[in-house]
Amino acid sequence: MFTITISIIVLTTLISLTAINNPRIMDDLIFWPPAISMRNQYYRFFTCGLIHADYIHLLFNMVTLYSFGRALEVMYRGELGLQHYYYLILYVSAIIVANIPTYLKRRDDYNYRSLGASGAVCAVMFAFILIDPWETLYLFGSRALGVPALLYAILFLAYTIYMSRKGGDNVNHDAHLWGSVFGIVFTIALHPDVVNTFINQMRHPRF
Repeated sequence: MFTITISIIVLTTLISLTAINNPRIMDDLIFWPPAISMRNQYYRFFTCGLIHADYIHLLFNMVTLYSFGRALEVMYRGELGLQHYYYLILYVSAIIVANIPTYLKRRDDYNYRSLGASGAVCAVMFAFILIDPWETLYLFGSRALGVPALLYAILFLAYTIYMSRKGGDNVNHDAHLWGSVFGIVFTIALHPDVVNTFINQMRHPRF
């Protein structure tokens, strides 16, 4: 079935592969704060989410999106009763919103560049976890490493905040953090009752 998630993956993969093999396209689409602050190239807030640094970066993000995105589409329509396009709005807006804190911090940094769909992927992942916090996630695809989604979320956020403060690893952890937060806030804004559902699930954990 050709879902929104599949459509995003196909589009992102095609553009990313083109950019990986064409530095000019990569440079035109990448998130470069001075180009936004001085040249008003606001489109970079979004286009940076359509390109990736290399094949591994692309594969990791798209596999993660495939895993969580298909399920979240069903949850949005089924459990929350939302129109299908809200999922697309979540993804697109998350790319933009996740990069705003980085822009505010790096607007005059000519040496800083960022790319990838990680902010939006994190938004999808955390929206999923908000709705089904006790779902078992299998780390690295191994059934021996299954953990509750809520525990994974806590560990992920702790690591992201730590690395964001530490820096130095050439990864935009701020985009991961704010993308995750946005996924939760966006979902609650669309369907406030999800908070009560989450609290009830906390009272009745599934193990």
